[in-house]
Amino acid sequence: CLNLCAMSSEISLKHKIALGLIPRIGDINARRLVAHFGSVEAVFSEPYRNLIKIPGIGPELAGYITDRSYLKTAEEEAEYVTKNNIKTYFYLDNDYPFRLRQCDDSPVVFFFKGSCNLDSPKVLSIVGTRSATPHGREICEKIIGGLAAGHPDLIIVSGLAYGIDISAHKAALSYNLPTIGVLANGLKTIYPSIHRSTAMAMLKNGGLLSDFLSDALPERNNFIKRNRIIAGLSDATLVIESGKKGGALITADIASSYNRDVLAVPGRPEDQWSAGCNSLIKSNKAALAESPEDIEYFLDWKSDKPKSPVQTSLFAEMSDQEKEVFDLLSRENEMNIDSICRSLEIPVNKLSPLLLQMEFRGLVKFYPGNLYRAT
Repeated sequence: CLNLCAMSSEISLKHKIALGLIPRIGDINARRLVAHFGSVEAVFSEPYRNLIKIPGIGPELAGYITDRSYLKTAEEEAEYVTKNNIKTYFYLDNDYPFRLRQCDDSPVVFFFKGSCNLDSPKVLSIVGTRSATPHGREICEKIIGGLAAGHPDLIIVSGLAYGIDISAHKAALSYNLPTIGVLANGLKTIYPSIHRSTAMAMLKNGGLLSDFLSDALPERNNFIKRNRIIAGLSDATLVIESGKKGGALITADIASSYNRDVLAVPGRPEDQWSAGCNSLIKSNKAALAESPEDIEYFLDWKSDKPKSPVQTSLFAEMSDQEKEVFDLLSRENEMNIDSICRSLEIPVNKLSPLLLQMEFRGLVKFYPGNLYRAT
């Protein structure tokens, strides 16, 4: 392995990309070819008569390998990624992500555009249904927000799809966590296009990753294929809302096959979007996770958040009106600003600056949807 890794620095970008383009070879067999011949270049120079003698290759695959028409495509792709500052990761490169290196079927080559370290100490994949409910999006926001407070180095990985995927990316960005979208198409296309603004923000704090050529369009089989990267790039996969079937469950199965932790948020028995999560938990394929603390416990992540004593003087210094607001939120868990106005009969033009001051002092916390909670 050390010899192969040393050789990788001398392999041209064109040949690295070309190895992943050989039709019907796949990532596992591509590795076997390189190991058999000792270098990537040797794969492309070996005659047909020698290739057919390799176990698992045979005449058909040997024909594909010796055709070599894809070398031109690889050369064009190499020019494009170089021109557009897209990083290419090859499985023999020293900086190939160590988590993916542990997966037998990880891509021999993939492309990344962004601004984060793929070998960050903590990486969590979050997946789920495309038809996320408001409750599912809220849970996603709550978990990511809680993790962000204690783990500022955490990277959130998902697939940029509708529903839970985009909710995870947006929540990560809102809490200043880097987030990576693994695409089922090339980097020239953002799919779905409605998520373009989020994808552009991710390039500044996170990035976009694909093992498809830059001009590849999203096809059905691509989504299943990209799930292995979502699962392999992270320490664990968290499923938030999933039906009995779907891509989220496929990703969970792949993560389990990689001996990675799988966690799932439970739901009501009659809820169709909780059926997949409940099944994972019931069959012991996933640990039950309801909070950021659950995830920290199962992954043995120690919080980086400094422990500070409770400042009781803040509570002693509250005005009567602040105490009313604080007591109400403590009883109700969370409320929007309109509900607080009605309950305490405080005009909104007086309540808004009051809540802002309480937020600055750490007495309440603001959440999306104009929701407030007592700390």
